[in-house]
Amino acid sequence: MTIQPHELDLLQRVETGIGVGGTWVPSSSGATFTVEDPATGDTIKTIADATVDDAIRALDSAVAAQQEWAETPSRLRSDILRRAFDLLMERKEDFALLIALEMGKPIAEARGEVVYGGEFLRWFSEEAVRIHGDYRQNPEGTGSITVSHLPVGPCYFITPWNFPLAMATRKIAPALAAGCTAVIKPAELTPLTTIYLVQLLEEAGLPPGVVNVVPTSNPSAQSSALLVDPRLRKLSFTGSTAVGVKLLEAAAPNVLRTSMELGGNAPFLVFEDADLDRAVEGVMVAKFRNIGQACTAANRILVHDSVADEFARRVSEKVAMMKIGRGAEEGNDIGAMVDRKALAKTASLVADALRTGAVIVAGGQVVPGPGNFFQPTVIDKVGPDARLVGEEIFGPVLAITRFSSESEAVQSANDTEYGLVSYVYTENVGRSQRMIEKLETGMMGLNTGLVSNAAAPFGGIKQSGIGREGGFEGIREYLSTKYTLTPR
Repeated sequence: MTIQPHELDLLQRVETGIGVGGTWVPSSSGATFTVEDPATGDTIKTIADATVDDAIRALDSAVAAQQEWAETPSRLRSDILRRAFDLLMERKEDFALLIALEMGKPIAEARGEVVYGGEFLRWFSEEAVRIHGDYRQNPEGTGSITVSHLPVGPCYFITPWNFPLAMATRKIAPALAAGCTAVIKPAELTPLTTIYLVQLLEEAGLPPGVVNVVPTSNPSAQSSALLVDPRLRKLSFTGSTAVGVKLLEAAAPNVLRTSMELGGNAPFLVFEDADLDRAVEGVMVAKFRNIGQACTAANRILVHDSVADEFARRVSEKVAMMKIGRGAEEGNDIGAMVDRKALAKTASLVADALRTGAVIVAGGQVVPGPGNFFQPTVIDKVGPDARLVGEEIFGPVLAITRFSSESEAVQSANDTEYGLVSYVYTENVGRSQRMIEKLETGMMGLNTGLVSNAAAPFGGIKQSGIGREGGFEGIREYLSTKYTLTPR
């Protein structure tokens, strides 16, 4: 499929170089790599492929800008973030189209990501002027204790491909609000949105060198070089647990501050007293948003025996009406998966579930090319031995497992090394409170299938991560605490 004229016009406005110190330059090696539309396989942009030397120059720039940015009045930092938010809302359609082009998600959902991602700019523009300290007397009465919170220093951000705008603003906004500079490495599959965001930040008045962007096709070499540099003081990563563990190991020698938003295996519990209409609507959001390619996606749908048949029927009817097509075109519900590898994994998980006794209720097939499309799928009667019970599906596959008691549901929900988010549908107040206390996750949606909000602390427990993004808690990840004793 040929790129449409309005798409080409937008793509031409995205820089092709590496963003270092307020300038856009080619790679020091002259190397480039291509970005494709996963719905067609067409190359949509060729950009500079940053080397390790380029990444070090980006860190040089962030270090050079750190003191002045930290000393910039918080009101000015706040104003820049607010201007960035306003500009982003003015260009909502441009950013939504860019996200749909390089990531594949439906344009309506891409618009939602722009609104969600923009809220981090707005929220932390407000938090920038509310960094509190503390003053108290020591118990002995011999002096006063002053507690202040200061910028951590230069940060390194590694963002994933599935939410190329929101995952960038979720890290950049609190860092800027706190007075930290940054180097950001966007995912090589979806770097264009982040590049365009940094261009917008510069237009909003961000000084040169405060945020530097280094897209690369060799992320491990770049990260290894930056994490051993003693000038770097903070690492924030969103991605798989396996990669997160390696990054934690690399960050350990310099005792870097780290924030890790890692894998998920979210349980979605539907009890016998649930409002089924609400539960069905909720699971459609929790499962199929972003084509199922979200760490918060409902992975295991646990439904009480007494309502499982009806639940499966209603969900399947909705899934059968979903329209598959190119994300950049209006009216589609399911876009292309990000690449052939993701498509193959989804097909493999479905085939494995069928081998272990599950049954297909809707979908279940790869859509013939071009593009990386998989039918939205409902699988019922999934057994405990199916791989998709223990593995993060990251695709448009809704897998139903049945339970007969509350204790069984809780045990199944907690039977995973992950603990990012859970979803619970029940009309019983007592049970709701028990689920808050018993489910081992950092977040929970109670009678809702969407929990993400810039004003809330996003993050998990167990192998789903360390730290929180968003909310009052989000800016604390970029502040160090200093205690000063003043004798009387």
